[in-house]
Amino acid sequence: MPKKYKLKNFDFLLVIFAIAISTYGIFIIGSAREAYQKRQSIGLLIGVIVMLIAAFIDYSTVLIFHWFYYIASTVLLLAVVVQGRGSHGATRWINIAGIQFQPSSMAKLLLILFFAKLIMKYRAKMKRTGVIFLMLGFFLPQWYLIYREPDLSTSIVFFLIFASMILIGGISWKFIIAVLSVTVPLSVLGIMLILSPNQEIIKGYQQDRILAWLQPDKYASTEGYQQQNSIVAIGSGMLRGKGYKNNEVGSVKNGNFIAEPQTDFIFAIVGEELGFIGSMTIIILDFLIVLEILKIGWGSSDMSGTLICSGVAAHIGFQTFMNIAVTTGLMPNTGIPLPFVSYGLTELICLFIEIGVVLNVGLLRERDNVRLFE
Repeated sequence: MPKKYKLKNFDFLLVIFAIAISTYGIFIIGSAREAYQKRQSIGLLIGVIVMLIAAFIDYSTVLIFHWFYYIASTVLLLAVVVQGRGSHGATRWINIAGIQFQPSSMAKLLLILFFAKLIMKYRAKMKRTGVIFLMLGFFLPQWYLIYREPDLSTSIVFFLIFASMILIGGISWKFIIAVLSVTVPLSVLGIMLILSPNQEIIKGYQQDRILAWLQPDKYASTEGYQQQNSIVAIGSGMLRGKGYKNNEVGSVKNGNFIAEPQTDFIFAIVGEELGFIGSMTIIILDFLIVLEILKIGWGSSDMSGTLICSGVAAHIGFQTFMNIAVTTGLMPNTGIPLPFVSYGLTELICLFIEIGVVLNVGLLRERDNVRLFE
């Protein structure tokens, strides 16, 4: 191990939290769709290995190749357009050498690494309008490629990661206020246009999902079917749930009231089978993971380390919120996995790589912070 690494700076708690919630997810996947449990277990094993490798690779060295990450991410997203594989009305996957994966999951990781370096490079000029437009010039093409798959949910998370990083990077508040003064009215107008008949802004099924969220009774047997069943399932679990792998015919899992319960609506399975206690376990673990990441970022030896941590924290925090908001009816059904819990090998492995890079930021910090959890 290089002498500059201090083992006392290795955040074992972050590793424990990440492995704990992922293991929890494997058990829930086993109840939702047992056939996927073994594959997710393999994904966790691979994830832990790559996390430990990433944890001991100097992140400043990793960031040297930021242009490669941007080009690779763009090429993979373009490959989805050219030869992507579709499912349920969306084309989000590609197959290379017999391995099928989702480039948008990798794009979030590569986005964080690319902009951590780019923002660091232009840190002294971040208040200039020209630099902000330069950042947007690099961001928007990839954002659009994800949006057009279509993958509205990931495009939202993608934007929130970017927004969090440039905010931490020192963007001018005057610019933020100016943007908000324009985007808020435009957003209201956009929503009105989206809800109008024959609109061409978003796909028809996306519009139906928004309408189903606004008028659940009208769409209860069509577009709102899964979301309404999810809400009922979570409520029926009450405090302790109906029991892990229960055999109740009326459950959302056994009654097939939710399609692919191992992915976007896995929180409904947790709520029904393990109740409020089981649901809060996931929320608390994700909260602790985000808190530990922010703590590491606060103690980083340079701004690029802080930016990496802020991007990863934004990714996990916002995506967790969006998934749970959808399953509980606080947001329209956007179709987004629950970090560390939902089935998906690409997403899980990329998350562990992000955790590994964050761990390296912690190992290289110059000042020792008081641990948030002792």
